[in-house]
Amino acid sequence: MGITSATRHKPSARSDMPQGTGRQRTATQGTDVQRERILQAATQLFAAQGYANTTMAQIVRALGVTKPFVYYYFRDKQEIFEVLSWRPAVDCFTALDFAAGDPRRASEKVLEGIERLIRATITHHPAAFFPYREPQVYRPEYIAAQKKLAHHFYDLLCPLLEEARRDGDLDFNETKITALAACSLPGFLFSWYQPGGRLSPDEVVAELTRLASRVIGLRVPAAR
Repeated sequence: MGITSATRHKPSARSDMPQGTGRQRTATQGTDVQRERILQAATQLFAAQGYANTTMAQIVRALGVTKPFVYYYFRDKQEIFEVLSWRPAVDCFTALDFAAGDPRRASEKVLEGIERLIRATITHHPAAFFPYREPQVYRPEYIAAQKKLAHHFYDLLCPLLEEARRDGDLDFNETKITALAACSLPGFLFSWYQPGGRLSPDEVVAELTRLASRVIGLRVPAAR
C-alpha cells in the first residue's frame, strides 16, 4: 500500500521535543538571536572536546558573557546538547513528508527521501553526529521523542519501498532490512566525514545516494 495521497503531516519539532526549564518565557526575535549564539558556541566545543569535557563555564567564556545570561535560555549543558541534536533529527526523519497527492512513482519518492536524509545529515554537521558519538548523554524523554520521529520515517519508507517493488522499479527481499541498510549509510558519516575534503558536500550527497540506490535494488533510473 502506497502513501501517494495520504502522506502524514510533519511532526511538530516543538511539541515532540521535551521542553527545557530555562528562565526564558516568551521568545522574541532578539532572544532567538541570543539562543543561536549560545548554540553555535556550544556546537564547536562539543565537537572539539566531547560532551563530558565541555562545561557551561567554557561555553560562557567562549561567548564572553555571564553564566546567568546562558541560564536564562537553557537549563544546563544537556539541554543545549539535546537542542542541537534535535534539529537534525527532525530534518532527517521528516525527509519523506511529501505533499498529499504527490503523483510521482514510489521509487522517485524513496530516492528523494533518502537523498534528503543524507543531505540533512551533512548540512547539520557536526551536530548531526552527536547521537552517534555520545548516545549515552540523552535523557529517556529525549530518546523516546527521537524514536517517535524515527518510527514516523520508517512507517512512510517501508510501504513506499514495497509499492516501488510492485511497480517493478526496485528489487530487494526483506523490506525492513533494506530500509535500515539504505539509511544506515549517512549514519557512518560520523566516523569519516570532514568538511573541506576532496569532494564537495553536494558530491558526497550524490555519491551516497547512488550507493543507497544499489542497496534498494533500483532497476530503472527514477525521473527527477
